[in-house]
Parts: sequence; C-alpha cells; structure tokens
Amino acid sequence: MLDSPSLSDGDLLRLISAGDERAFLAFYRRHQGSVFRYALQMSGKQEIAEEVTQEVFLLVMSIAKEYDPNRGSAAAYLYGIARNFVLRCLEREKPYLTVLDEPGSEYANRAAGSHDVLGELTRNERIESLRKAVLALPPAYREVVVLCDLSELEYAEAAGVLGCAIGTVRSRLHRARALLMEKMRASERCTA
Repeated sequence: MLDSPSLSDGDLLRLISAGDERAFLAFYRRHQGSVFRYALQMSGKQEIAEEVTQEVFLLVMSIAKEYDPNRGSAAAYLYGIARNFVLRCLEREKPYLTVLDEPGSEYANRAAGSHDVLGELTRNERIESLRKAVLALPPAYREVVVLCDLSELEYAEAAGVLGCAIGTVRSRLHRARALLMEKMRASERCTA
C-alpha cells in the first residue's frame, strides 16, 4: 500500500513523476501539514498558507523527477519550493500586509472547559505574543527561526533551503533568538 511508511519520499517522488496518483496522495498526506505550517508561520495569514500549500504540491506533480536525494531531504526540497512561493505572496501582499494585525485562528482559546482558566489564558497570551514577535522579525531572521526552531530542520538542510552557508544560518538564528528575547521582554513589561 502506498500509504505505508516503508516507501521513502524518494520512492514516492519517482512514482509521482511516472504519473502515479496514489503516490502523490501518500506524499501529500505525509508533507502537507508541515508545508502549511511553514507558510503560516512565515506569512501569518491562513489564506497565504493555503495558497502556498496548493501551489507547492501542484508544482511537485510536474517537477518530481528533479528531486535529488543526494542534495537533501524531501522536506528540505519542499521547504525550498514553499519559501519561493511565500516570498512571492508576501511581496504581492506587501502593500496590504500589516504584520501585527488580527491574531491567528490556529491559536484559538483553549481555555474552554479547563480548570485553570487563568493559566490557559496566560499561556495563550504568551503564545500569541511569540507568534507576533516571530512575524515582526525581518524575513531573513524569521526564515531561520521557522525552519530551524519551528520546523526542526538541521542547519545544513536550512542552509540548502535558503541557499546560504551553514555559518550564515547559525549567525542569523543567534541574532533572531536575541531579537525574539528582546521583543518578548518588552511585551512582558507592557503587560506587567
């Protein structure tokens, strides 16, 4: 069965390039969530994340044969494609995009039915503050945080996605984490 974890991503991509619809569906099911989360965390907009996810997998159908497992994982391959689509969408949306506007629906209030309502509200506020802080980072820093910290890619894979050296990823990530800590401290001072 194609949904079996025994088939590697490379196997599925080879089958996709031969026109196998079941392989595409298995590959889509395996990676759709991570591509969507990446696009959402980079853009802060569900509409952009949905558009990017659709575009990534439509493109995969036509270029699956170009995947080279020696150059990196299928996840890194997909993040690289998604990155290009996200950057295009953000550029297109730039005149209309306000980074710190409406809160994301994915962090809906989880306090309903909870015994520790105040604790859940505080946690949700901190998550929302962190989400806003990540979205407020300059794109080069936001990318490394989303890829390395949120999507848990290795530095080498992130460097491949971004087309830069591993040292660049490390230095950007270090700077991004420092900026996030500053933003979170400022946010805590404002709420105290």
